[in-house]
Amino acid sequence: MRSWYSGFERRPPGGNPARACGTMEYVTRIVIIGGGPGGYEAALVGASLGAEVTVVDCDGLGGASVLTDCVPSKTLIATAEVMTTFDSSYDELGIIVEDDTPPVDRPARVVGVDLGKVNRRVKRLALAQSHDITASVTRAGGRVLRGRGRLEPGQSPDGSRTVTVTSADGTEETLTADAVLIATGAHPREIPDAQPDGERILNWTQVYDLDELPEELIVVGSGVTGAEFAGAYQALGSRVTLVSSRDRVLPGEDPDAAAVLEDVFRRRGMNVMARSRAASAKRVGDRVEVTLSDGRTITGSHCLMAVGSIPNTAGIGLEEAGVRLKESGHIWTDKVSRTSAPGVYAAGDCTGVLALASVAAMQGRIAMYHFLGDAVTPLNLKAVSANVFTDPEIATVGYSQADVDAGRIDARVVKLPLLRNPRAKMQGIRDGFVKLFCRPGTGIVVGGVVVSPRASELIHPISIAVDNNLTVEQIASAFTVYPSLSGSIAEVARQLHTRKMSSE
Repeated sequence: MRSWYSGFERRPPGGNPARACGTMEYVTRIVIIGGGPGGYEAALVGASLGAEVTVVDCDGLGGASVLTDCVPSKTLIATAEVMTTFDSSYDELGIIVEDDTPPVDRPARVVGVDLGKVNRRVKRLALAQSHDITASVTRAGGRVLRGRGRLEPGQSPDGSRTVTVTSADGTEETLTADAVLIATGAHPREIPDAQPDGERILNWTQVYDLDELPEELIVVGSGVTGAEFAGAYQALGSRVTLVSSRDRVLPGEDPDAAAVLEDVFRRRGMNVMARSRAASAKRVGDRVEVTLSDGRTITGSHCLMAVGSIPNTAGIGLEEAGVRLKESGHIWTDKVSRTSAPGVYAAGDCTGVLALASVAAMQGRIAMYHFLGDAVTPLNLKAVSANVFTDPEIATVGYSQADVDAGRIDARVVKLPLLRNPRAKMQGIRDGFVKLFCRPGTGIVVGGVVVSPRASELIHPISIAVDNNLTVEQIASAFTVYPSLSGSIAEVARQLHTRKMSSE
């Protein structure tokens, strides 16, 4: 009996897509439209399993993640992080700055930043990463074709599909594929009355062209992108106003974590405007005027629009080819990345599953494993760890506080402030906590939240626990370095284990 996850065109077992057919050899042809994490990771897997892989991309491998999103923003944030750490703790740690800054007559920062130099480094690293990825794909045997791909309607009698590639000069090339992976990503959403001009009104792909630090930056949108850029530019020295249409910053994150971050933002001087929806933004001379839906106006030297994203699924022949789209424009997929069209898979932000590079990469790998007949585990979102690169960082994995509060899972919860951690005291860390969720009967860890510097690194042991059904007793009994921030993870586990034992 065929498994529900068996493919439309199954290849020989063992992951070898080539098979003898008389005197001829059949080679599986795979075309990937889009070179972001979902696309290039799929290409590496497909090539390693012997398929003939072509990646069609118009901007450069790595996609938005490498060229305009994750890599650039986190490189910018790396500079901001150094600034924040120094500003917030140099005096407490006993560091003496012997110069004329700040002047006696007016307050000023001890250190400053050359944004032009920062952004040149950002672009240099992004391009280098893109070139490295391209080299990896070509070394693996994949072909990289520059242009825009379009999926043509229908299938040939043998089940293959056709992709038309249009290059920048208008020339076309036709590719035949046994399987097609759509990994076209997404682009910034725009408000009709707040169109970016690349100079004063910006989206997050345009900020790296700035040579001078914005004096007064208005950030519209308090989701992950808005919060990260607001915190980064505040740390770099801009006066930041964060416009949030919701009750709090980061409405989709753990409420305790969001509260800590919002408190930090306000304490550092950020103007956080809750329940304030931006209706328009326009240039007024060398200023930007943002009008809110209630009629209020705010002004700044620059405005960054961070109001979500739109999938790149229009105009590439998807619906005509039988690919089902959601109302949002995202591609419907199952847990092995199949779309509704036989032989067509999808991965990454164009699917709307989770806008994370790690998820996109996993979707792409799963698609290739599945189509080429290799062992495959369906996508499990409860094992996904995520991070918000603010200061402090917010890392999460597994079930959330919202799941517990809504009754979707019965779990015990313990939260331990980092203020109690000896290493945090030594480093001058005042804000943050570790929170764990475990099942009340078994003590199995089902989720966690870490709010701290480098939370993206500290979440890993909790991710391992969630993925492997480890118990709080197992976490508590593992040795940790003293003193260390990771010691708080073990301490929370000990508290949960104690509560579990006392309730039995």
